[in-house]
Amino acid sequence: MQTKNGILRILFDGGGINVSTLSIFALGGLKEIGKNMYAIQFRDEIIVIDCGNKFPDESLLGIDLIIPDITYLLENKDKIKALIVTHGHEDHIGGIPFFLKKLNVPVYATRFTLGLIELKLKEHRLLRETELIEIDSNSKLLFGDISVKFFKVNHSIPDCLGIVFYTPEGAIVHTGDFKFDLTPANNEYSDIHKMAEIGKKGVLLLLSESTNAERKGLTPSEQMVGEHVVEAFMKAKRKVIISTFASNINRVQQVVDAAKKTNRKLALLGRSMVNVVTVAMERGYLDVPDGILIDQEEINMMDPEKVAILCTGSQGEPLAALARLSNSSFRGVEVLPDDTIILAAGPIPGNERDVSRIIDNFFALGARVIYGSGSSSGMHVSGHGYQEDLKLMLTLMRPKYFIPIHGEYRMLHHHRLLAESVGVEEGHTFIMSNGDVVDIENSEARMTRKIPAGNTFIDGVGIGDVGDIVLRDRKQLSEDGMLVVVLTLSKLEKKLISGPDTISRGFVYGGNSDELIKDVNRLITKTVNELHESNKTQWNVMKQSIKKSVGQYLFQQTKKKPMILPIIIEV
Repeated sequence: MQTKNGILRILFDGGGINVSTLSIFALGGLKEIGKNMYAIQFRDEIIVIDCGNKFPDESLLGIDLIIPDITYLLENKDKIKALIVTHGHEDHIGGIPFFLKKLNVPVYATRFTLGLIELKLKEHRLLRETELIEIDSNSKLLFGDISVKFFKVNHSIPDCLGIVFYTPEGAIVHTGDFKFDLTPANNEYSDIHKMAEIGKKGVLLLLSESTNAERKGLTPSEQMVGEHVVEAFMKAKRKVIISTFASNINRVQQVVDAAKKTNRKLALLGRSMVNVVTVAMERGYLDVPDGILIDQEEINMMDPEKVAILCTGSQGEPLAALARLSNSSFRGVEVLPDDTIILAAGPIPGNERDVSRIIDNFFALGARVIYGSGSSSGMHVSGHGYQEDLKLMLTLMRPKYFIPIHGEYRMLHHHRLLAESVGVEEGHTFIMSNGDVVDIENSEARMTRKIPAGNTFIDGVGIGDVGDIVLRDRKQLSEDGMLVVVLTLSKLEKKLISGPDTISRGFVYGGNSDELIKDVNRLITKTVNELHESNKTQWNVMKQSIKKSVGQYLFQQTKKKPMILPIIIEV
């Protein structure tokens, strides 16, 4: 029997006393950018924090999204009490519809974040079945032995929260995404006094985001961007096209204000931009004067110096509005010489090449292009804290243990060094991978075990039905093409009576291929006849033999490995 924080705990295990363990783990967001998902578990209560997605790289052919593997949560579904969402960015909410299809638990989020989640749930026809509960920085929740409180943080999207979990072992703090902007554009100030009070009472473990842990200094204020946007609008000779994240409502407000000051009308291009702006206006997070917004069809009806366009695609997405404008494929809207293009967002790591391609296209069209972060253009500042912001959070919270989250390995590493520089004891920081578990017992933390974790691929409407074999086949098809071999055998004697006919797609073409295909057909005929003589006429044996002999021959001749698909017809 033991009392701690006023809670009596008696657990019998084979006649002995076993103190409950507090566990913290991540299913996404560690050693990667995106698909953030973390969890706190104590006894029979699991509370999930965020459920994001990330976008595939070039190796994941045909994959639309990547979300966390929730195998462990499915195995413990009766213990899951809530999904608490820190804010509304895609890397924190993008996986929620897929999560709720398998685990229908209550979702807690702020007013604006709930608006963005509702858009997704409507699209997936889940809105009526889901319990959505609005919270704010003053909310208090109780789940068994875990009580939950919140504090306000500043980020590049409205209504962001940090979370404090008060457990029998001690307080666990998750910062959410944050920076310390002392002059925020939306007047949503970080609640520094509340953070200091939390730290004063004692924090056992802190989970803090690491995105900009490599960047020295303090994150610049969002107000700087607003001044530069107005200046660019005033200098523009013709129409202005500006692209940013649809969810960056602070930046959208600055664009609206700049359009108003320069007497321009504003058109919105891109479905996500229209949807998010609509939610922000309906819920009071965006102030848009009457008459300033125009439809896409009105753009060409007005003088170009009276028009501004706000669009999606700042990350170089090939089907987004900005990319289509850059290659002149956006119907009804044309980029002409002396138009001004503004990229008011920095590229996410991995997107630099796609963004550069779009910038090149605009320059080729004769447009004036303004891009780059910080002082280089003044059109973007990060929503994630630099080193001094991260050190301030660590100093306010004064944790005994520390887990850097939300970043690639080098970012987590640098964040660990920052933590040690401000007083976190060496050896008390855990650099974890997705699936690693930190167990805390008697206020002592250890990382000694793992749970299932990984990627789940979204391909069209399929969830997790694309695995390594399918991706390998797609890669092979994309690199070396395929050969389809059609054979006709007699049903009784199993002899070759027609063919083989070989069809090449993406492998070889033209006059040079004729002799190669003839040689392949002769080799197939020889292989089939040898199998018949050996009385090995089962379809699977025949197909494997054809694949092997043809594959080896083609590699000797071409150094390529096309996919080989034998088709056998019996008549």
